[in-house]
Amino acid sequence: MTNETLDAPLLEHTDPSLARPLPPALAGARADLIAAAHDLLAIPESALTLPWAWIGGSEEEVRYGTYRAAEALEAAEIEARMATSAADPVERRAARIIGPSTAARWDLHGLLLPLEGRLLDADPGDDEWTIRLALGHTISAQRAYGWGTAWWQAQGRDITDPGLPPGAWVTLPDEATTEAAGSMDDLRARLDATLDLSTERLAGLPDDRIDLGSRWSGFPVTIGFRLGRWGSHIREHTIQVEKTLALLGHTPTEPARLVRNMLAAYGRAEAVVFGRQGVDDAVARVARGTAEARQAVRSARDAAGT
Repeated sequence: MTNETLDAPLLEHTDPSLARPLPPALAGARADLIAAAHDLLAIPESALTLPWAWIGGSEEEVRYGTYRAAEALEAAEIEARMATSAADPVERRAARIIGPSTAARWDLHGLLLPLEGRLLDADPGDDEWTIRLALGHTISAQRAYGWGTAWWQAQGRDITDPGLPPGAWVTLPDEATTEAAGSMDDLRARLDATLDLSTERLAGLPDDRIDLGSRWSGFPVTIGFRLGRWGSHIREHTIQVEKTLALLGHTPTEPARLVRNMLAAYGRAEAVVFGRQGVDDAVARVARGTAEARQAVRSARDAAGT
């Protein structure tokens, strides 16, 4: 099923002229990031104390090579903020509100990417969800946030009487089967596709839409509230996955922790430009920082001899 068919409720109620597709440079930066993560995971924990030659012929531990990668991403975040301040002083509120959701997404990816596939369906007991079910719900909720928000903003209703979308979410894919199907990579890719499409179609909303009425959990709320829930909801279930891993007795290795540190740093940098328009220079700075991070990790892996 294509996105056009699956996400028709989102597409039908948003203006295509306001769409903000993911910039190709940002897609390239993500590819560099994932490659760096796999390189980092290939470094044995025992090799982290081996020498790593850096600038000027100096030597540091392989471990520092991975921190250097995160530092490059933090520098990219700073540079991107400076660039957006210069180029984009009146950006729409919707993009600003949505921005933190991608930081939350990449922190979750940092937790998930190192995990063995068997952990997806491991039963934590006490009727707690498996990691698969938690991720299926996270994806489903993000899709519903997009669908519902699109409908409510198109109605232009006051917060005192937002009403409900006709049929609500009867065609929403089942979170326990359809949304939760596949491997860990499949689930992560599905989350990316859902969040990115929601952002593409809603980050360009005019400011006068943000304070219009919608609903959440049975309460009348503004469109802005629903947009702000995206990142909060992802973090809510990131914590749930952490608790599930603890129940399963899983302790992450140091390379796994370092991957999460790096991906979280990238997420904060991407949040500066996510869903925003006219910030090509800032996007380029994020991409350059990610390329530098990949190079640092690759060099550290070479020093580790893997």
